[in-house]
Amino acid sequence: MDPVSLTVALVLGVVEGLTEFLPISSTGHLIVAGSLLGYTGDEAKMFEIVIQAGAILAVCWEFRRRLMEVAVNLGREPRARRFVANLVIAFVPAAILGLLFEHAIKARLFAPVPVACAFIAGALVIFWVERRDARRAAPPRIDSVDAIRWHDALKIGFAQAFALIPGTSRSGATIMGGMLFGLSRQAATEFSFFLAIPTLFAATVYSLWKDRALLNAASLPMLGAGFAAAFLSAFACVRWLIRYVSRHDFRPFAWYRIAFGIVILVTAALGLVQWP
Repeated sequence: MDPVSLTVALVLGVVEGLTEFLPISSTGHLIVAGSLLGYTGDEAKMFEIVIQAGAILAVCWEFRRRLMEVAVNLGREPRARRFVANLVIAFVPAAILGLLFEHAIKARLFAPVPVACAFIAGALVIFWVERRDARRAAPPRIDSVDAIRWHDALKIGFAQAFALIPGTSRSGATIMGGMLFGLSRQAATEFSFFLAIPTLFAATVYSLWKDRALLNAASLPMLGAGFAAAFLSAFACVRWLIRYVSRHDFRPFAWYRIAFGIVILVTAALGLVQWP
């Protein structure tokens, strides 16, 4: 692997790991970063999805005790079965809608300008949900992942489906959706972490199978470098976010999204950057 390809892989891997679990859209950042680095096209889209496996592994490692407990008690403990059932229920809406609209979304929305618009729209949603949460007199209805019921999981699943629009943010959609439907900020964030496991794993496997013709021995080092960079940066980000949500809200991320979106739109309008 040449130095340029290694640099691209490492940069995109770090971008993926740092943005996957924050409400700022990893896909949106990868599209913009890939455009700036000149790494676009079908191979780039496959690479961006496959390195998500590194972020998945980071979550699995961080929550390994809880996942092992669920696996061991799945056949005998209702709490473990409810946990798995909720993840499956929440996963289904995005999976079905993703299969139905994948080609249309990739053809029309996988570009920096549509991503910028989604960034700004998502910021407004964050402001609205946080303002609503601040004005709520009663405490959240659900304060832990174990208290989530199947219909709560289904509603969060439909919220996650909005993340099929690049720039929306999967974690942002699930966290804001969870808070909107009665989860505490901590419970919504934790459920977003767990829901990422089947969602990103399925997306990675599907992309590898669908784009298997693009895989070859020459592409494996680049995928490996991106995977490792995504794992390390995601691991650090997950630990930081767990501490962050215990003391802060998500409004700073909304301001970041607005600034990011405006920069893309202004540079496009003035012709400073020839966004594809």
